Amino acid sequence: MDDIERITTIWRECLDQYGDPWLFGKKRCMADAMYAPVATRFRTYHVTVDAQCTAYGNKMMAMPEMKEWIAAAKLESDDIEELDMEF
Repeated sequence: MDDIERITTIWRECLDQYGDPWLFGKKRCMADAMYAPVATRFRTYHVTVDAQCTAYGNKMMAMPEMKEWIAAAKLESDDIEELDMEF
């Protein structure tokens, strides 16, 4: 829970200081890209966050690039040949 609170505090502080829609203002940046996997984990594990962070996560998940990334991930095989080794 401490990690979740730390992340949501960072999100709220950035969104409040620089304005929506992204962490540092009107344009997406590397900070938003860095938190893309976090937004997916919050959704996957049903992490409840405040309304501002939920809106930011929803905005992140609605990006065409995120939809493409998720669709491509769903097409990947569950088996990874390189990891099939006998010990």
